[in-house]
Amino acid sequence: METVLVLAERHGAGGGVCRPTHALLTLARRLGTPAAVLCGPADTASIEALGRFGAQAIWTVEASEVDDYPATARVEALVRLADQICPSCILVASGRGGEEIAARVAARLDSGVLTGAVDMWMGPDGPVVVQRVLDGSYLVESSVVRGITICTVFTEAVSPQPSAAEPAVRSLDLAFPQGMQAARLVSREPRGRPDPTAAAVVVAGGRGLGSRDGFELVERIAGALGGAACGSHTAAELGWCPRHQTVDQIGKAVHPLLYLALGVSGSVRHRAGMHGAQTVVAIDRDPEAPIFGVADLGVVGDVHEVAKELLTEIRRRRHGERLEWEA
Repeated sequence: METVLVLAERHGAGGGVCRPTHALLTLARRLGTPAAVLCGPADTASIEALGRFGAQAIWTVEASEVDDYPATARVEALVRLADQICPSCILVASGRGGEEIAARVAARLDSGVLTGAVDMWMGPDGPVVVQRVLDGSYLVESSVVRGITICTVFTEAVSPQPSAAEPAVRSLDLAFPQGMQAARLVSREPRGRPDPTAAAVVVAGGRGLGSRDGFELVERIAGALGGAACGSHTAAELGWCPRHQTVDQIGKAVHPLLYLALGVSGSVRHRAGMHGAQTVVAIDRDPEAPIFGVADLGVVGDVHEVAKELLTEIRRRRHGERLEWEA
């Protein structure tokens, strides 16, 4: 079977291998022999996690460029390995970072790239990629006709399935070619929460929360569920959430297992950013809000009262905690 390269990622600096990587390895096993590319040291926990989901080989990249030039280092690693082992496919998790890496690798290898896969299978002429079209109205199957198939995957559409393996750990010497221009990372935001584009749970707030103080409910519920906190375009315009945490057609495109919308009316641009969610729960006082048209469960009522009750119940079930407003 041909090798399938999987770009492995961790939960922030020094964290464990994240769920999207488990999903990519699950998908890779359908296509060939999975080989993970891990930027940074291969600690015992990462090796065990990658092996548990079927990685037959782990290529580690340990160089200063990994931290200083994260995207370029990953591109260079994938290109170098593709030249060495000629894989049938390269899989990267969807998201702004993933789309950039996949596009740059495709350009370097003169290969085709397909984005937003929700499933894949091996056809007689190579990997076949399944994508959602027109807000998920139907599915299409696509194949690359030149070079290596390079694909970004909506990993929340794939259920990770363990398949134990004992991976061979190899190292890849990485050095930038002379004269290469690359953007250098000069600061890194703390990552106490998962990236919204790869999170299993996304909690988003909108104008209906009424104020920046009200928007704190989004962050509290996201923290209780271990999810990502985001906002609508309007919430970002009002300064309640950072612009890079905006869910819409030109902001973050998310595809979680659970999307919880608090006080979000559901404009066309917002729905375009969260249409990949598997289950949508919406809370808003306006029964005519467009968000209810795409919600699996809708609650009409005061978002503050409902959200506080929801947070109380989440914490009670998880930790037996009581909140200050319960007194």
